[in-house]
Amino acid sequence: MDAAEFRKRGKEMVDYVADYLEKIEKRQVFPDVEPGYLRPLVADCAPQDPESFEDVFKDIEKIIMPGVTHWHSPYFFAYFPAASSFPALLADMLCGGIGCVGFSWAASPACTELETVMLDWLGKMVNLPEEFLAGKDGQGGGVIQGSASEATLIALLAARTKTIRQVQSEKPELTEAEIMGRLVAYASDQAHSSVERAALIGAVKIKSVPSDETFSVCGSALKKVLDEDKAAGLIPFFFCATLGTTSCCSFDKLLELGPVCNKENIWMHIDAAYAGSAFICPEFRHLLNGVEFADSFNFNPHKWLLVNFDCSAMWVKKRSDLIGAFKLEPLYLQHHHQESGLVTDYRHIRLSHQFEHLVLQDERFEICAEVVLGLVCFRLKGSNEVNEALLKSINDAKKIHLVPCHLREKFVLRFAICSRTVESTHIKFAWQHISQLATELLKTWGQNHHQQ
Repeated sequence: MDAAEFRKRGKEMVDYVADYLEKIEKRQVFPDVEPGYLRPLVADCAPQDPESFEDVFKDIEKIIMPGVTHWHSPYFFAYFPAASSFPALLADMLCGGIGCVGFSWAASPACTELETVMLDWLGKMVNLPEEFLAGKDGQGGGVIQGSASEATLIALLAARTKTIRQVQSEKPELTEAEIMGRLVAYASDQAHSSVERAALIGAVKIKSVPSDETFSVCGSALKKVLDEDKAAGLIPFFFCATLGTTSCCSFDKLLELGPVCNKENIWMHIDAAYAGSAFICPEFRHLLNGVEFADSFNFNPHKWLLVNFDCSAMWVKKRSDLIGAFKLEPLYLQHHHQESGLVTDYRHIRLSHQFEHLVLQDERFEICAEVVLGLVCFRLKGSNEVNEALLKSINDAKKIHLVPCHLREKFVLRFAICSRTVESTHIKFAWQHISQLATELLKTWGQNHHQQ
């Protein structure tokens, strides 16, 4: 599909989606299909020859729609809502079009900065205490997760790391495994199953705190369980409070629970997956009173705020707690350059061999690993320092972008064919550029450094 056809098909798809949403009321909200309905409707394996776009498109109504539960139907009253809106759909198109992966600032500065600023906006909208905002130099801040389940897991793992370090500093004779064996997390007996799953993944014990007649957990119920467990030599470290439980939308009593958690040095995470959006309304904001005691707070704009799945907003008082728990810096991130994933595209493979061939013609360079798919690992013969300097000059020039790796003790440059539109001319240009920068570097390098 070229750009011209994309324009045409894109407009058709917009019309199709608009029609679908405008007329969704006429569709049966829950499908009349049995498990396994789809397999007989499609071929056993992918077609050898391409099908026309029209034929593929027809399959939407023929194969997909009969098995769709229409979440946006006015007759859908199950689960909790999934948000969607025309602006969000357009935003999804733009995101898909730009197609960046924002795992570090350098991977896409706008991606990182916009997320931080927007989560400050959203935090202010629900009137979060100042400590949860990033601001210009705050210690807190927000980050988008995929789901509330993910946010709970991340909070639990951060709390686990923090507690282990703390206990080790007080009792250096205890091993990490011994501490882990004594850690306990807590949540209401009404909490979402994902909280228990987080503890399973985090390899720590979890206990249910009994809820009262309104299905809420109060401070005295938590304190009772904590006292019993501490007397038994266990180490309470994490409590997940729920605002708006999945079963009945009950609210744990934050104003009672918060002080207990703070006194006992327990990380309090608030899961407000569904209810959180409502706190924007002043008349519901009181339900969040007590958030000031929490270490982390999460809710899902993708449930109620017109934003397509997935957008789960999580705030922490101390970003360093999260960063500290997950700080692993492979070389390609230390240099603040994007790791380019390996794409299996057979034209990419041909182009990678073209680049390999160019490298091998220059006796100053060596290939460091077999070129199988779309990645070529190469370097200047010589020290790691000269290769670090070469990479720096390549990335400083900003004509092309590479990231390094370490293969055993060698600092190596990675040349990964990434773009769908890359052609032979781009490969030639890249090599000429690298070769020229190497020539310039080696002229001065010989004078300034004693090469290995």
